Amino acid sequence: MTIRARLPRLIAGGVTLGLTLSLSACGSESGGSSNDGKIHVLVYGDATNKVEKQIIETFNKTSDVKAVLDTIPGADYQQKLQTIISTPQAPDVFFNWGAGSIQPFVKADLLMPLDDFIKDDPGLKDNFLPSVFNSAVVDGKPYGIPMRGTQPVLLFHNSKVLADAGVQPPKTWDELLDAVKKLKAKGYTPIALGAGDQWPTLMWFEYLYDRIAGPELFQKALSGDKSAWEAPESKKALSMLKQLADAGAFGTNFDSVKYTNGASVALVSRGKAGFELMGSWYYSQQQQDAKEFAEKDLGYTTFPTIDGGKGDPNDIVGNTNNFYSVLKKTKHPEAVEKFLKLMYSDEFVKAQMAVGNLTTTANTEKFLDTAASPEYAHFQYDVVKKAPSFQLSWDQAYPQSASTPMHQAVQQFLNGQLDADGFIKAMQALPNE
Repeated sequence: MTIRARLPRLIAGGVTLGLTLSLSACGSESGGSSNDGKIHVLVYGDATNKVEKQIIETFNKTSDVKAVLDTIPGADYQQKLQTIISTPQAPDVFFNWGAGSIQPFVKADLLMPLDDFIKDDPGLKDNFLPSVFNSAVVDGKPYGIPMRGTQPVLLFHNSKVLADAGVQPPKTWDELLDAVKKLKAKGYTPIALGAGDQWPTLMWFEYLYDRIAGPELFQKALSGDKSAWEAPESKKALSMLKQLADAGAFGTNFDSVKYTNGASVALVSRGKAGFELMGSWYYSQQQQDAKEFAEKDLGYTTFPTIDGGKGDPNDIVGNTNNFYSVLKKTKHPEAVEKFLKLMYSDEFVKAQMAVGNLTTTANTEKFLDTAASPEYAHFQYDVVKKAPSFQLSWDQAYPQSASTPMHQAVQQFLNGQLDADGFIKAMQALPNE
């Protein structure tokens, strides 16, 4: 689920993310190795930057060492970050997506392990849900503190369409296959899929692999053991996904449908499709694109269980959170540690909830009723809280260089251009560094 492909369509608090900020919009371009006596916090430039600005202002009221917020427009963030990370313009603290996105920086010895910060203040770890905090652990060491909000992948549906076809939200894989048959018989596309973007298709692979094999198989592949991709569980996941596609679950033209232009979203809201598997931001997307539908007929549930699967049915996949990581060469580690403590403050949680982000802190629960949709906020929070494993999206867990070949393999397997052996070989060829 490539960030640059997805974020332009995301909604925060009902406001489309605006990717128009510049690097110097909120501060200067000097960074962690500069001598200006400040700490520089670099974030992805979008509409939710107002929360980061607010927290910077709060920090600066009591800190002798002041913080400066620097932003990079969303579409340019990854490339620009990689350009400046080892230069004098590098920030002290920077926004990222967890282990996969920071692994090259860890390997290059650019980042500070946060063990000492956590030893000073155990709350920097204990105040976050473990399944989220652990997704920024690299080689057994923590390199990130959660910020912003969590984005689990859920199975959404049009309740009117399901009722017309005599279908209930499926709890098992067999029930999903049965629902596909009934919806298809009624003339509906059973499952909307924006396969033209490629990354929405990846979600189906992620869940099937987890439900069948548990999270360990993918972690084995991610660690460099390429034999994981040819394991029996891998082949079973591929066969089940092929079975779903061959049953007509996604229709016949899914490769020409996209999520990013709203096409797959409209299939569900306009009563043309029954389901769509998508990140939790989908709820806000429907609120903007089809407000009446979102309020009356949009439903949601977790991914179905698979009989005999090794994965816990409470496991989820998606984007665990965004994180702040710290440059090893920062001249002000004490100030940085103090700044990071604000990421679990009541002020931070309330501000994030106000813009539509669901934080993953221990104190989030008491603020759920202040969300725009308390029922949905409670559901999403409970799903994340009870998840024994929150598997990071494959294209974020792997290095960025693996994203394009991974997406191509996923697309080509689903549309029949690659068979199972071809997919396995493509995944074994992915770069791990």
